[in-house]
Amino acid sequence: MSKVTVVGAGNVGATVANVLAHKDIVKDIVLLDIKGDFAKGKALDSWQQAPIDYYSSRLTGTSDYKDTKGSDIVVITAGIPRRPGMSRDDLISTNAKIVVSVTQSILKYSKNPIIIVVSNPLDVMAYAALKASKLKPHRVFGMAGILDTARYRAFLASELDVSPKDIQAVLMGGHGDTMVPLPRFTTVAGIPVTDMIAKSKLNKIIKRTKSGGGELVKLMGTSAWYAPGAAAAQMVESIVKDDGRIFPCSAWLTGEYGKKDMYLGVPCQLGKEGVKKIISLKLNREEKKLLNTSAKAVSGVINDFKAMKLV
Repeated sequence: MSKVTVVGAGNVGATVANVLAHKDIVKDIVLLDIKGDFAKGKALDSWQQAPIDYYSSRLTGTSDYKDTKGSDIVVITAGIPRRPGMSRDDLISTNAKIVVSVTQSILKYSKNPIIIVVSNPLDVMAYAALKASKLKPHRVFGMAGILDTARYRAFLASELDVSPKDIQAVLMGGHGDTMVPLPRFTTVAGIPVTDMIAKSKLNKIIKRTKSGGGELVKLMGTSAWYAPGAAAAQMVESIVKDDGRIFPCSAWLTGEYGKKDMYLGVPCQLGKEGVKKIISLKLNREEKKLLNTSAKAVSGVINDFKAMKLV
């Protein structure tokens, strides 16, 4: 794989491109935005960083989809960001139209790309991209769980005063307030987190994780970008390297966890063809209940998208 396109040159998209460039694993990175000069400026700035930080990935900014021709992977970050008081679901009307248009435009010049969706509301936008692209479902999926688990792990690292490098976690469900952190699958250097922290403190961290995006919106007046951008770049890296890493992703379900014909956050093994495998965990009764609640919420927003009849 030698070419990656990032659609949307705002804070998240520019961060994806910049972080990916630093990984130095693809030859060409195209940053596309309807504001062509803005995209060109962001790409040029990152390219001028290359001699300083020692990477060779070449960045190009554009507003012309022709420049995305032959893309192996496309990351869609385009859409309006959240503002204070807005939920992710409030974005559906505007962002669904954007994601459908972007996907159809990309497919004119790239025959069979892998599409990673970052635009919110995430699970529904992944559904929109799938329907608009008509690609196989394992090639269209969303970035959510990596970001959500990163927030969860960061909060735990602060509370326990340990390195976030040593914390591993699994989180499932929709990207929103109904997400399902799983303490039973959370470890610190292999030690169950429940052995290291009081249940009351852990519950507070879980609650903070669920509203992690909203916390940043309140602080900054807009959505986060450093962690989301780095998370999407990590997914691209795993696909390019085909190293078999397992991440929580918003993936198309065909019966896994009792769900089908929808996108939902589940543990996935990524590879050069996209989602290589969905990992089936044995959830307990309470975990299943929480996942069902999250899936119900996601299904409701998917139905709202279907009613729009965009594809």
